Amino acid sequence: MSAEATTEERASILLVDDMEDNLIALEAVLGSLNEPIVRARSGEEAMKALLRQQFALVLLDVRMPGMDGFETAANIKRLDQTKDIPIIFLTGADDDSGYAFRGYATGAADYLTKPFDPWVLRAKVNVFLDLHRKNVQLERLLTQEQADYNRANTQLAQLERQLEGDEPLDVPALRAHVRELRQLLSRGRIN
Repeated sequence: MSAEATTEERASILLVDDMEDNLIALEAVLGSLNEPIVRARSGEEAMKALLRQQFALVLLDVRMPGMDGFETAANIKRLDQTKDIPIIFLTGADDDSGYAFRGYATGAADYLTKPFDPWVLRAKVNVFLDLHRKNVQLERLLTQEQADYNRANTQLAQLERQLEGDEPLDVPALRAHVRELRQLLSRGRIN
């Protein structure tokens, strides 16, 4: 994790696999990323976890009893709360070659076959974690920009009322409003 990532920029990685050995292997590979890891042993468990907390990424096994990976991915992409979470499908090398196409068709961001190269998996996961952090930062900036915009609108409305009123103008107060507006506007500029 990068040093500038704050607590709210961190989001868990959801590992979904019905095989304990696979979950242990994934945790061993991804543990060095220092991000929270949550396990789910079925598609149903995964959906419950996704509704309880925010995730940056889902690593999803294709073949599981009950709700398989494709059905789980379709459910993830169906919900507004989870539809934008990237999914990396993981499947055995001997699985049907049509699985990759089906995985991408259900909304997967990537598709890896087992056994996978730990360095490649870690690098791919790191890219999605970085994207998540950037999205959180962007949302924070947009929220701040909207707050500044609302404050500027309020200040302008106050100025208009003062200028249109019958009472004598309070020039020092008007100057203070103009200075505050300048500060709000200068925050949005790119230097």
